[in-house]
Amino acid sequence: MRLQVPCWLETVVRVTKSSFKLSKFEIRKETFGMAKFAQLNRRSAIKATLGMAAVSLGSGTVDRALGFKSANSRPRIGVIGCGVRWDKRVFEADGLYGVGKEFPKYGDVVAVCDVDAIRLGRAKGIVKDWLGKDPLVASDYRKIIDNPNIDVVHISTPDHWHAKVAIEAMLAGKDVYCEKPMTLTIEEGQLVCDVCEKTGAVFQVGTQQRSTPQFVKAIALIREGRLGELQRVQCAIGGAPTSPILTATSPPKHLDWNQWLGPASAAEYHFRDGASNIIKSWSRGHYEFRWWYEYSGGKLTDWGAHHIDIATWGMGMTETGPVSVDPVFVEHPVEFKNGQPLTNTRYNTATKFNIKVIYPNNIELTIRHDTDNGILFEGSKGRIFVNRGKLKGKPVEDLETNPLPEGAIEKVYNNGQVTNHVANFFESVVSRRQPISDVFSHHRALTTCHLAGIAARIGRKIQWDAKNETIIDDALAQSFVAREKRARFKIEM
Repeated sequence: MRLQVPCWLETVVRVTKSSFKLSKFEIRKETFGMAKFAQLNRRSAIKATLGMAAVSLGSGTVDRALGFKSANSRPRIGVIGCGVRWDKRVFEADGLYGVGKEFPKYGDVVAVCDVDAIRLGRAKGIVKDWLGKDPLVASDYRKIIDNPNIDVVHISTPDHWHAKVAIEAMLAGKDVYCEKPMTLTIEEGQLVCDVCEKTGAVFQVGTQQRSTPQFVKAIALIREGRLGELQRVQCAIGGAPTSPILTATSPPKHLDWNQWLGPASAAEYHFRDGASNIIKSWSRGHYEFRWWYEYSGGKLTDWGAHHIDIATWGMGMTETGPVSVDPVFVEHPVEFKNGQPLTNTRYNTATKFNIKVIYPNNIELTIRHDTDNGILFEGSKGRIFVNRGKLKGKPVEDLETNPLPEGAIEKVYNNGQVTNHVANFFESVVSRRQPISDVFSHHRALTTCHLAGIAARIGRKIQWDAKNETIIDDALAQSFVAREKRARFKIEM
């Protein structure tokens, strides 16, 4: 789905005619008024100074110097959620892991927000190291959303916050870069897509494999028929960790636990020291949120958001979805009843699984915890395997004597040269086209992840109506398509 260059007044008119509440959108008119004209003028300045000269790299990517030279032409960025995905140093961990460092190449990080005061303070220092000046700091994300001087919002919160922040940011006239997975539920994905379409916001999902050369080449091989008729796809995404029993305790004073929970149900804080992952502990929050169904989907949405996205892209299923999802084998660390865990004192997402997904053209997708992490595409003429370290298979070997036609890679990558994922986003901010990892295709891929999680939780096969986006004849399964949000934290539209 590609958007036309929006006229912001026309956008407001279209939105106010929509099924959403007129009063809320009319309240937002001020945001889409002079503030939006100011943003539009800034985008014109950005576009005028944009340098599109490309430097080829050995990897086959392009690192484009976007040429945001003028201080007035650089987009102003607000960061909401300063966790390990943003920058590993917020945990005082060694290494350069984190996507946040890419953003200052293309814009100015002018504000950071987190509900953990310690992380917020470290994030402030990291930004000052990058840009030489202090950013604004906030513990309430609304101070970022409501700031008319911020053009772009980078969302790096736990998953259960993504949809609320993203929707409200778009309604406030911001463009959005949101770390994966985009949503906690299928219903949230529907809402995000609807608001993105109606506002004309540019929205990149942080599924960076779409901007990684070997994955793009794999898709090009499929598109050019080098595998023949695609028959089966296997996504190996690894298993999830377990935890010991965690003691309920008072949250640390530097953490606003109620705000961290946000839309999720009220819950006690659980924590235990240990040697787990990056922050060397087991907990109900921060990095370990991904192992609780209350805030994430476990590995099915953590790594699934990456690999199932590539699988869906390769299968050509970015505008539809599966017909059935069958949890052939699933292990959870706790007992479940009617899809709900019976204990709240340890991690509860699936640790081991083999889930079979069938698509309308009878392509079979298997999601599993074991075997080599990556995606295996099998067709009538051959097979290829791709992950972050390799692309292999006879169709790949055949490229030495039968290379892909000129432009095949670019055709896959929205008719452009493969570049850094963040660079692709900022180029899209300028062009007003949706980037390579758009909300619409991601929603369809992530729906498969969510359906796999629902089937795993209730322990039975489910049928999916992709056109109407509803589960067929299974009221319990359908109840997980959406989740009730605490009154104070409902999405404001």
